[in-house]
Amino acid sequence: MTRHLHPRIAPRRSATRATTWWGKAWVRAVEESAFAQEDLVAARKLSRTGRVGQIAVEEGGYYAAVEDEHEMVTVAGVLPVLDADGRAALVEVVAAEAGRIAALLAGELPHLLVEHADEAGVELLPYGGELGSACTCDAWTDPCRHALAVLYQLTWLLEADPFVLLHLRGLAREELLARLHEREQAPPGRDDPGDADLESALDAALRAARLLELLDDPDSRVDHLL
Repeated sequence: MTRHLHPRIAPRRSATRATTWWGKAWVRAVEESAFAQEDLVAARKLSRTGRVGQIAVEEGGYYAAVEDEHEMVTVAGVLPVLDADGRAALVEVVAAEAGRIAALLAGELPHLLVEHADEAGVELLPYGGELGSACTCDAWTDPCRHALAVLYQLTWLLEADPFVLLHLRGLAREELLARLHEREQAPPGRDDPGDADLESALDAALRAARLLELLDDPDSRVDHLL
């Protein structure tokens, strides 16, 4: 299982709403899951005041500490993951057009990618009932305001990097890139000129992923990237 710890989001002076189509779809699911409007108001305040700690994302779940006015609590959330067939189908959908992996790496989630994934039986964007959570607070609502605050911050994370959504659904960035690479190493015989475009895009994607790793480990060797 791959777990990624995202940097803590700094306080924001005003509420920041979703700006991308997939971010708005995520927020719609978050707000569908809430028990009361008062919980959403409190959650938006918590999410923008810097009281949510670093969010750890893994296949099917996320974790974060939240500092409320009187207590520090821990939130653990879950989202259903794709099964083996679903992950395989998603890889094929991404590979269907060379520009899709490049778009994901550029922070875009193509609408057609999600639409074609849905047609293949792979639902990426959740609905409210899929957003399960647990919190160490004493609130009886599920999700509570702390869990909703974390979900609001997840909106900002997945808007900046759609791989966060794929990771939650069970297909982390590294696994998707590895599967695409393996797919391109399959026995030859395909004459579709688009395959060459996909191979070039995948090579660029792998290099970009390696460069992102170097941001976290600047002492790594980079000779092979030159």
